[in-house]
Amino acid sequence: MIGERHSLVGVIGGDLLRNGKIPLILLLAALVSAVFVVTTAHRTRLLTAEREQLVLERDALDIEWRNLILEENALGDHSRVEQVAIEKLHMQHVDASQENIIVKP
Repeated sequence: MIGERHSLVGVIGGDLLRNGKIPLILLLAALVSAVFVVTTAHRTRLLTAEREQLVLERDALDIEWRNLILEENALGDHSRVEQVAIEKLHMQHVDASQENIIVKP
């Protein structure tokens, strides 16, 4: 036994398995927990970035929708419709004397 050489890793591992099972289990649990914390933090950051992108997209779509509503209101305005009817379709107002009323029996 005097000339034997033991590896340091082997001696430490043997001591841990013989005398330190609970600290070894706690160390393993802490390492697993740390990995889960890092993974969860990374996923949270990715989801937060995706949410911010979606909020920006929603805001852009909301602005576009409001502009379309304004454009629809402008195009559907009575005076504009009347102007297009007169200029492009050459329509005109009818006098009461020119109206013909047809009644079906």
